[in-house]
Amino acid sequence: MNLKVISRVFFAATMIAIGVIGLVSGGFAPSWHPVPDTVPGREYLAYLCTFVSLTSGAGLLARRTAAAAALILLVYLLVWTAVFKVPFIIRAPLEEVSYQSTGENLVLVAAAWILFAEFASAPAHFASNVGLRIAYLLYGLALIAFGFSHFVYLNMTAPLVPGWLPEPVFWAYLTGGIYLAAGVTIATGFHARLGTTVAALQIALITVLVWGPMLFAGPMTSMHWQETIVSWALTASAWVMATGSQPRPAA
Repeated sequence: MNLKVISRVFFAATMIAIGVIGLVSGGFAPSWHPVPDTVPGREYLAYLCTFVSLTSGAGLLARRTAAAAALILLVYLLVWTAVFKVPFIIRAPLEEVSYQSTGENLVLVAAAWILFAEFASAPAHFASNVGLRIAYLLYGLALIAFGFSHFVYLNMTAPLVPGWLPEPVFWAYLTGGIYLAAGVTIATGFHARLGTTVAALQIALITVLVWGPMLFAGPMTSMHWQETIVSWALTASAWVMATGSQPRPAA
């Protein structure tokens, strides 16, 4: 089993796990937050998110259903981002958290896009070379948003650095800088493979070294629980991007 297959299976298992969390909690899994209480049919929307997570994850496990599953997830994530994430940017365009929150969804969007492009029978629309370029552009912009958040919210980022690492402020700045550099290389297409690999490694390390110990230490706050699940999903998505097909260079 090569890395590309492992990444797809990991991503599929992650979506299934997110669906299971939705089933157990009876509401929205962390990756689908936040949804205002005023949204009509909010309870049914939570069920729909759980259904999409479970079915798309299961569909991605088999090659013959992978394209359809990835397309359904992609379209659903695009609509979800437009309805529940982009309004944050419109309402608060000068607040970094608006872009970080939207970026978390865009990473999932990009991963679903790449998976669909790899399994689609015809290279049209989402699966075209232009589509691939858009997917990597969105991913790069998301990483840039993550990078800026490490500088803007240093007072929240530095305390998350594991205690056995000296100079937490240095590590917070370094992590932010790596996100920015990787995001630029991916968005511009300049050494994009290197950028996606570095980003995947960093996100995986953050998940393991920051959120992993909290998970095993005992009861977590709702915020830390949400961040752990989101980081897990971002890790799975990042490895899809690092091992996935890349757009052809412009002629």
